[in-house]
Amino acid sequence: MTLQSGNKQIPILISVAVIAFILGVSVFSYILLQHNVGNVKAINIGIYWDSSCTNEVSLIDWGMIEPGTTENVTLYVMNTGNSNVMLSMNKTNWLPSSASNYITLSWDYENQSIGPSQVLQTTLTLSMSPSIQEITSFSFDIVFTGSG
Repeated sequence: MTLQSGNKQIPILISVAVIAFILGVSVFSYILLQHNVGNVKAINIGIYWDSSCTNEVSLIDWGMIEPGTTENVTLYVMNTGNSNVMLSMNKTNWLPSSASNYITLSWDYENQSIGPSQVLQTTLTLSMSPSIQEITSFSFDIVFTGSG
């Protein structure tokens, strides 16, 4: 669709955008999406996608995430040792390093002991601040440790 201006035709979309700019009105909005991949390392335990502990996790691809939203992933943690362990989770190697100011990773683990060969289901929650800026992709490593 076009507008007629003298003997020139001007596309309406461009005309609306120019008018909106002059009036200070926003007619365009966008959703900023972030992409993340997190490498997973396990020390003294196994991290799996399934409760039968056959499909080991080495990478979590969180996909495209919008600012102000959260994403959940369910994992299964197996104690591969011969004594009880307590779990810990650490996030390292943030790229870019400023991403850690806007993104948090938490889990629903409640400091319970896990016996040998026992499997624990846990949910990781990745939350992105609505005020994240100038970051279009990010990565970090997730290190799970079982210690006794």
